[in-house]
Amino acid sequence: MLLIFPPLAKACEPPAGISRIAGFLRGNGSNCTLWDANIEGQLYLLKLQQSPDDTWSKRAWKNISRNLQALRSNEIYSHSDRYQRAVRDLNRALTRSQSDHTVSTTLADYQDTGYSPHNSNDLLRAAKEYKKNIFFPFFQKRLPELLAKQKQNTQWVGISINYLSQALPAFVLAGYLKREFPDLKIMAGGGLITSWLRSPGWINPFSILFDQMIAGQGEAPLLKLLGNDTAVLHQAPDYSDLPIDDYLAPGLILPYSASNGCYWNRCSFCPEKAEGSSYQKLSSAQVREDLKGLLISHKPVLIHFLDNGLAPSLMKELIRHPPGTPWYGFARVTEELQDLHFCNDLRQSGCVLLKLGIESGSQQVLDAMDKGINLELVEKALHNLQGAGIATYVYLLFGTPSETITEARQTLDFTRRNAYAVTFLNLAVFNLPRNSAETVSLKLRDFSTGDLGLYSDFHHPRGWNRKSVRKFLSTEFKADPVIRRILQRDPPYFTSNHAALLHTCNPN
Repeated sequence: MLLIFPPLAKACEPPAGISRIAGFLRGNGSNCTLWDANIEGQLYLLKLQQSPDDTWSKRAWKNISRNLQALRSNEIYSHSDRYQRAVRDLNRALTRSQSDHTVSTTLADYQDTGYSPHNSNDLLRAAKEYKKNIFFPFFQKRLPELLAKQKQNTQWVGISINYLSQALPAFVLAGYLKREFPDLKIMAGGGLITSWLRSPGWINPFSILFDQMIAGQGEAPLLKLLGNDTAVLHQAPDYSDLPIDDYLAPGLILPYSASNGCYWNRCSFCPEKAEGSSYQKLSSAQVREDLKGLLISHKPVLIHFLDNGLAPSLMKELIRHPPGTPWYGFARVTEELQDLHFCNDLRQSGCVLLKLGIESGSQQVLDAMDKGINLELVEKALHNLQGAGIATYVYLLFGTPSETITEARQTLDFTRRNAYAVTFLNLAVFNLPRNSAETVSLKLRDFSTGDLGLYSDFHHPRGWNRKSVRKFLSTEFKADPVIRRILQRDPPYFTSNHAALLHTCNPN
């Protein structure tokens, strides 16, 4: 089986999903090959001959190799200005690598004004018109090579589609496979596919293209699909097929999941909750064993825990048995973080950054969302993490049904008050999941997105509409000089994926 991670997503670490599946399949007696078409596809675009007509593009194109090399070395991450310039120049070169002005390609996104990833007809049309896509020449060159190298005849090709930015290139890839290799069977899985399949009233419009679509964790269904009925055994991820030295990081960032789903699983409007994702976690002993083997084999510079929230029990295990490599991930603000000694021990275990979904500086809003956190505890946790030398990447959400500009300004005050302990900020405008239970209490109106849209617009019960929210963020929140300094630290395009590197190399 050939497992593919298609363009386009941030290319600073190996794709976690197909690596996890590869370890599982191989450990249970089934063969597979991995292809990260995302990193390869971006490097392909950067190698295309360009004829820039402006000073910035000329400089960006001239320095492609130098900037790639810089992002793969440690030094540049300790110089914020140089880092930002290298990333922005590389993005400029990628953006200008194609002549089709309907296409927008960045280091983190892919869009085409001619096709919408929210519309099934557009995706099917993109599959049919695959030769028009900027990635087609790359697919046409690499896929026959990969299929020819298979030791056995490949019957299945799996495409992992996790983000909207991957949807169009993935369907182009599937259309090409269906036309040129009609004997192959194509399977689609990944986060975006899961969201589609678990949407209310889902009717599959893609049966002509995909022979199988899998929601949720794909390991066991794929093993069965390949005709393997042996005992299912846990296996660590396997990155051995992937171009480890090509990723845009100063060494391997190792993605690893110790759990699936969320152990809290109560927040209102959470897509995971709305999709009915259950919580499953590995034992602490299994995590320790996996990491020990992976660190010996790959010697990563950073471990990226992908869990929706690191369980306190796992953090305690990492304190007892430090992996020996810096690490970061998402965490809930729990009572453990009220203890400065715990935070210091966490830092000694290798923790360099925690991503925190605080969402609001209004206790009333947090209670309405059932976040299960107290702002007094949050402030104490931020203070302790700052004192321990652990960076924070704080996520704030504006425009929820219980918020007005009064509560939004409370969030502004909270952020300003705790700015000394907030290293990075992510600001988002609330989107209502279509399958959220809370939709029954709101007056809905559709986004103009198509039949695959995952979110609904709604008439805000307190008049705090999206336009007002965006105006507040632009004219008040982001305009605050204290907050503006935090926002300016955010790594362009790579955001939280590079934030830990910047903090590790330049903690001040």
